[in-house]
Amino acid sequence: MGERKVLNKYFPPDFDPSLIPRRKKPKNEQVEVRMMLPFSIQCATCGEYMYRGKKFNSRKEEVLEENYHGIRIYRFYIKCITCSSEITFKTDPKRGDYVAEHGCQRNFEPWRETEDEQEAAIAQRAEEEKGDAMKALENRTLDSKREMDILDALDEIKAINQRHAKVDTDKLLQQHADEGKLSKEEQEEQLEEDRREAHRVFAERQKLQQKQNTLKRPVAAAPLTLAVTIKKKTTVVAKKKKKAKAKAPAAPVASLVAEYSDSSDE
Repeated sequence: MGERKVLNKYFPPDFDPSLIPRRKKPKNEQVEVRMMLPFSIQCATCGEYMYRGKKFNSRKEEVLEENYHGIRIYRFYIKCITCSSEITFKTDPKRGDYVAEHGCQRNFEPWRETEDEQEAAIAQRAEEEKGDAMKALENRTLDSKREMDILDALDEIKAINQRHAKVDTDKLLQQHADEGKLSKEEQEEQLEEDRREAHRVFAERQKLQQKQNTLKRPVAAAPLTLAVTIKKKTTVVAKKKKKAKAKAPAAPVASLVAEYSDSSDE
């Protein structure tokens, strides 16, 4: 039984590979490639949108009449998924991108505007510097100043990175933890100082309370005792006098009056 997949080829003893003619490749040979769309496009014939990442069976060929600093440029042929019209786009080594060439229109992309603006600014600057030497000198001085600022910023960033690279995070954490701790002698000194401060405050409080007590005692006791004693004495004396006046000289007074009357008559 023969092999299902023939892996070995038989070469006869009289085989001479130099006698086999080489197949000539055409200059603009097209190769079939399975690829995805590198950007979103709209078909110019039917208006169908095809988005980035859609897969196609395409044909690839080299653009012979164009190159960029010796870099080859390739063209790709695909067909619209709706109307089957041919669409072509090619590589752009200058921007590292692709360019829509025929049969389609590339969708709007905001980041491409910034690139176009930068290119326009560069072209305008070159046009200004052509006929004005002072403008060119001014632009060069501004560029050199900008470069110096950038270099200073880079040096500062490098210094910061080196400083952070030398610092060990574990050591920093340990140092931070040790700062909060005190030695035994420092703890004893702090306790003794707190004890002295507590005794001083307590003594001052006691002195203040004693002063307040001495000031309050005579003022509170004197008026009470005087008021009580005076009232008792006055009431008792008054009662006794009234009783004496009421009881004692009833008869003698009358006799004296009688005697006085008698004497007057005489």
